[in-house]
Amino acid sequence: MQREGLTELSFIQKTFLAVGIVVFALLLIALVYYTFDIFLLIFSAVLISIFLRGLAVPVAQWLRVGEGWAVLGVSIMLILVLAGAIALLAPSVAEQVQLLRVKLPQSARQAADFIGQFPWGQAMIRQMPSADTVMEKIDTGQVLTGVGGVFSSTVGAIGNFFIVILLSIYLAAEPRLYSEGFLRLFPPLSRKRAGEVLETAGETLRWWLIGKIGSMIFIGVLTWVGLSIIGVPLALTLGLLAGLLSFIPNFGPIISAVPALLLAFINSPMTALYVLGLYIGVQVIESNLVTPYIERQTVELPPALTVIFQLALAVTVGGLGLVLATPLLALLVVIVQMVYISDVLGDKTQPEISPAASGPEIQHS
Repeated sequence: MQREGLTELSFIQKTFLAVGIVVFALLLIALVYYTFDIFLLIFSAVLISIFLRGLAVPVAQWLRVGEGWAVLGVSIMLILVLAGAIALLAPSVAEQVQLLRVKLPQSARQAADFIGQFPWGQAMIRQMPSADTVMEKIDTGQVLTGVGGVFSSTVGAIGNFFIVILLSIYLAAEPRLYSEGFLRLFPPLSRKRAGEVLETAGETLRWWLIGKIGSMIFIGVLTWVGLSIIGVPLALTLGLLAGLLSFIPNFGPIISAVPALLLAFINSPMTALYVLGLYIGVQVIESNLVTPYIERQTVELPPALTVIFQLALAVTVGGLGLVLATPLLALLVVIVQMVYISDVLGDKTQPEISPAASGPEIQHS
């Protein structure tokens, strides 16, 4: 009887333990789901801090000043340069954007009339909203519905922008304070390995940012020059749009090409064909020159996996998830390769990612 009582008690304890684990897992999933947009904001600040340190560390070594002062100085210089660029380009860009709002519906109607000559085009047009409906949604802000999280309103976007900038300056000024605090969460015997993973992840993101910024400048300038030669109106604005949206692989170039193609229809369908060839050519050059260089310095991201991850974050989080999907995937690939494949599975057949020799060293406790 005593053994049966102990067996029954053990069964009840195991049942409560199993229920407790399931409840904890569900609460953890809910917490991650409802706070993931905050995590993305923090990740944005980390990316900007890596960029700031990439500029500030050489300046600190050259001027022989503290890294914190160098970060502050570089931040002020970047703000001044950005403000100057806005002051110079804002009148022209604002005028072109206003003209773009007027011309886009006209060009969309011309494109619809041209495509409507074909049976497949008529079927496509019936499934698409009209240009007036799209512009009405943009004017009323309905296009932002579902973008989710903290970027759902203008006030929220501005507030979070300043929060991200402030966090990035703090992280860039004293990275070791936060990295060493993070490493103390691990057991003493695991801190050295955790530091190696953290350092490699930082170097991966740094080189990814360097390559991506170079790619954005390359695409923006080349698109601007190409559109100017073809004679498409608003070439400067379209070039800036192409450069900024190229930060989003796969989807950014498609989104940036749509207004250029619509405006090209104002001249003729042949001009739109030239514009399509220009965008394809720019992407082909970028994919064969810039992207291979980035992957040599960071990690190679399978295209299908990248698209799936982008779609998953876009549906789950919204626009911010789509923007940050690629660098976040690069970070996850580094962690999986170093922690799971190399350490847990013991698979040493793949050469492990190693940080660049010039990367900052992390002190381990």
